[in-house]
Amino acid sequence: MKTNSVTPPSSLHRGLGLKEATALNMIDMVGIGPFIVLPLVVKAIGGSLSPLAWVAGAFIALVDGCVWAELGAAMPEAGGTYVFLRESYGSQKWGRFMSFLFIWQTMFQAPLVIASGAIGFAQYLTYLIPLDPIVQKSVSGALVCFLVVLLYRRITTIGKVSMFLWAGVISTLIWLIGGGLSHFDSALAFHSSPAASTGSVILSLAFGQATVQTVYTFLGYYNVCHLGGEIRDPERVIPRSIFLSITGITILYLALQLSFLGVLPSQEIAGSRFVVSQFVERIHGTSAASVATLLVLWIAFASLYSALLGYSRIPYAAAMDGNFFSPFGRVHPTRQFPHISLLAMGGAAFVFSLLFKLSDVINAILATRIVVQFMGQAAGLLALHRRWPARRFPFRMLLYPLPVFAAILVWAGVLLSTGTTFVLGGLAVIATGSIVFLVRSSSLKEWPFDRHGEHAP
Repeated sequence: MKTNSVTPPSSLHRGLGLKEATALNMIDMVGIGPFIVLPLVVKAIGGSLSPLAWVAGAFIALVDGCVWAELGAAMPEAGGTYVFLRESYGSQKWGRFMSFLFIWQTMFQAPLVIASGAIGFAQYLTYLIPLDPIVQKSVSGALVCFLVVLLYRRITTIGKVSMFLWAGVISTLIWLIGGGLSHFDSALAFHSSPAASTGSVILSLAFGQATVQTVYTFLGYYNVCHLGGEIRDPERVIPRSIFLSITGITILYLALQLSFLGVLPSQEIAGSRFVVSQFVERIHGTSAASVATLLVLWIAFASLYSALLGYSRIPYAAAMDGNFFSPFGRVHPTRQFPHISLLAMGGAAFVFSLLFKLSDVINAILATRIVVQFMGQAAGLLALHRRWPARRFPFRMLLYPLPVFAAILVWAGVLLSTGTTFVLGGLAVIATGSIVFLVRSSSLKEWPFDRHGEHAP
């Protein structure tokens, strides 16, 4: 049930256009992730095959982007997946269950994503400044606090800041790619790697692991959907921003991978902790490498800025729906943004940044999210098409429903590629969330314990 103390959804200001929405998607996608993942991909399948892993990651993002584009254009509200799951499975029954599971995993997963990025930021900073573990923790915690301060303002101001950060991200990538192309050694780049001659089964497993890594670097193309209540002309802007960001980032990632392969030997890339710094040092010297490291930190900061912004709108949407604690639904009286939700997400990320280490984060994040968020909402879109008339879908994907089935299948493959430990961990999160939902519903006498039919559709 909804409470009267919660500000109505119309209090959010639709202040983001196509440029700002695309910029927020792209800076969310390009964080420190690709610079950490690039050596892992080369290590898994070798340099000559590594571009294929990025193509596979782009394909997964593209087919899944079709799902997000249809849902986002049809339901342009704050919360994104929360709203999609609620409406797809029925807002009073299974939709409440699925959307609650999403909120449950988000309250753990989202602060961990922000914390992991902040920890990675502090670790990459050690290339420039030697920091002991305690000081690294202080840096990561301070970074989270600074992010909250920057986001504690109107969405129109945030849109302007996002464009400024986006310009730095794109300029850095173009500089890196340009340097690589100007010193490109084709014999080095296309040298056949040992991985290419291994058995087909082993190579397939390695390619699956490499694709898991690249998929992680594409995540964020849907960030605009979580901000649906703050997008101008969302029926047009949301789908366009999704496909523009995927296309642009794919081109940049492939060019970046080839640039690095044409300058550094594959073995050196695979074993590098600071691959960007080594790459620039090889081309321009140590001073330029220090500048490149600062720019990588800029990119990492920009990604965290966009991610925390999107995540902060999810508990807000659930609170507005009466499916989460009502204070999360409060909107700042003058700046018109969900300030309690932002402070809560930032506070949790701050604590996690002080407590956790950066290890196995990529697989854990994906395994936790895939079943409920990605596979769940793709299946939900199929259900919506059976219930809703065509006019309720302002955007229609090409070749429907083939991209939806493709998205479900490829996400299932990615889930299996994360490994047994992480699959079981993801299922454990779902199981505990299911228990909490049932206990909560029983205490509130809501579905499936509502015997009087008060919440029946």
